[in-house]
Amino acid sequence: MVATAHPLGDGDHVTAPNGISARYEGAVLIDGTGDDPIPGSVLIVDGGGTITYAGAADAAPPQDATPVVDLSGLTLLPGFFDCHVHFGLGGDMMSSLRNMAAPPSLRSFETAHRMRETLHAGITTARDLGGIDAGYRQAQQRGLLEGPRLRVAGRMLGPTGGHSDFTLPDGSCPDPGLGSVVDTPEQARRESRTLLRDGADWLKVCATGGMSTPSDDPEDVGLDEETIRIVVGEAADRRRDGVAAHSQGTVGIHNALRAGVTSLEHGYGLDRQGSELMLRNGTVLVPTLSAALRMPERGTVPDYLWQKKHRWADRCRSNIAEAVAAGVPVVLGTDSGIGPHANNLEELRHLVDVGLSPLEAIKAGTGDSARVLGLRDQVGTLSAGMLADFVVTDVDPLRDIAELADPAAVVLVAQAGEIRKNTLGSRAASVS
Repeated sequence: MVATAHPLGDGDHVTAPNGISARYEGAVLIDGTGDDPIPGSVLIVDGGGTITYAGAADAAPPQDATPVVDLSGLTLLPGFFDCHVHFGLGGDMMSSLRNMAAPPSLRSFETAHRMRETLHAGITTARDLGGIDAGYRQAQQRGLLEGPRLRVAGRMLGPTGGHSDFTLPDGSCPDPGLGSVVDTPEQARRESRTLLRDGADWLKVCATGGMSTPSDDPEDVGLDEETIRIVVGEAADRRRDGVAAHSQGTVGIHNALRAGVTSLEHGYGLDRQGSELMLRNGTVLVPTLSAALRMPERGTVPDYLWQKKHRWADRCRSNIAEAVAAGVPVVLGTDSGIGPHANNLEELRHLVDVGLSPLEAIKAGTGDSARVLGLRDQVGTLSAGMLADFVVTDVDPLRDIAELADPAAVVLVAQAGEIRKNTLGSRAASVS
């Protein structure tokens, strides 16, 4: 028996170079499909960052010269997704306002920092639904910045006075990169084409008002059904991933669903009719419970925001729980940027609280999210042929899933086999 040094190196921020293969042994494997965990598992990654085996040790290929990483006592999962983030926003009202006044170059560096912190919290793929452009996706793909692989929407579309309208009374707009105002179907068509031309993977419409904007309310109707249907058609015509609908009030939810959106964001006012439409259309719910159920102390936020959150919290929890009970498919999204960054896996606890089992919540945040973002053949589950996006944790998420919310509980993060975070230390492994 020959003891080999840990192939990942010691300490944090270690990146394995391309061409390094590894065999991970001994962890409890949760593969993202919803199947039962596999104790004492083996995961083998080739030099190109692809999984060649994931499963029980007794069926694994025999050991060869591939370096072995001992993960005994730990849990191995797919890299998680966050299907609703805003990396360009600072995480609370005041920091977002400060961001708007900062030089664009500083904002870019702050955005890159948030992406890296989110990756280190276990999110290897994210969908940004307003505030950054396709350049961040391209920079991540080229290795110029470290963060989740991205799908981006660019600017969200809504009417004058709606959730995408950040115009101040003096006519200025402090953040033109977050929202676009469209008041007619033709304006919506033109702006959709502009976003798609500029590299958007998704389009986002505001079917209702919202919590954080002062001039509208969640029950307000945003874009009407006809206009949303045009945006859906533009995305389909150009073979993009789909259309996400900011939808909180009931009437706007119904408009968005009848228009054929791909994902319903928030859905706080979902009723039985809305759930039936979702099931009929195959629409996926991204409930962002982390944002909805985070209650600020009165006086720490503008009173309009406190009033709306106080009024909606219980209604939101109840309606989402009823949708889950009805079988509406749910995936993980946090609205981080509106709330804190790098606490994304707190959403898992909320999904369990509204009716999912811990294993179902993990599947919602991995395999199911990959399906929504069109990546099911690449990432989201751990099986042969998939890219080796995975996380390792020193907690048991099936016993207490809330513990995953602490980024320190994620001790290793890999993207396509490359190590992005490593706090395992220098565990030795034995190779025959």
